Amino acid sequence: MNRRDALKNIGLGTGFVVATPVLVNFLQSCSSDAENWTPIFFNVEEGVFLKHIVDIILPKTDTPSASEVNVPEFIDKYVDEVLDIEDQERLKIAFNEVITLLKDKYNENLNRLTNDDYKNLLDKHMLLNQPPTIESDPMTISDTLHTIKWMSINAYINSETVGETILAYDPVPGIPKEFCITVEEATGGLAWSLG
Repeated sequence: MNRRDALKNIGLGTGFVVATPVLVNFLQSCSSDAENWTPIFFNVEEGVFLKHIVDIILPKTDTPSASEVNVPEFIDKYVDEVLDIEDQERLKIAFNEVITLLKDKYNENLNRLTNDDYKNLLDKHMLLNQPPTIESDPMTISDTLHTIKWMSINAYINSETVGETILAYDPVPGIPKEFCITVEEATGGLAWSLG
């Protein structure tokens, strides 16, 4: 099973947790030009890091990359408008620790880091099956990367583009068309989009 298939499958589990109507509308409001995005909560350097790391987590394949569906913009807006002050401060400190590590190990200019540099960071600090947590004080680098990964996946699978082009989409849900059919017959095996 490839990574994209796994994302489609976890859409049933994690997507329903995050996808309240308010958060879906919140995500859909992030529709600016990804190339010209300026962070609201994070500073420019943290925005550069966020944009690169989410595109390593969810790169462009036959589906759009995370930045193409405005995942960094959503995370920035979510942190700014939804997280409480303590969690914002904890996340800000954690981002600075990761950025300092990247600068010390690879390059002072984050724009000059390669995809391999970011992949090495993820490979070294991401432990399998560790749940994301913002509550740990202080957040470890692993906590930070897991939190970014969790936010990225949830934002990605709940984006309008992914919901309408990758997942099964019904603009008027709840109106039964056929009864007693399998998921394979109904959607071609795709998870339902929430949007």
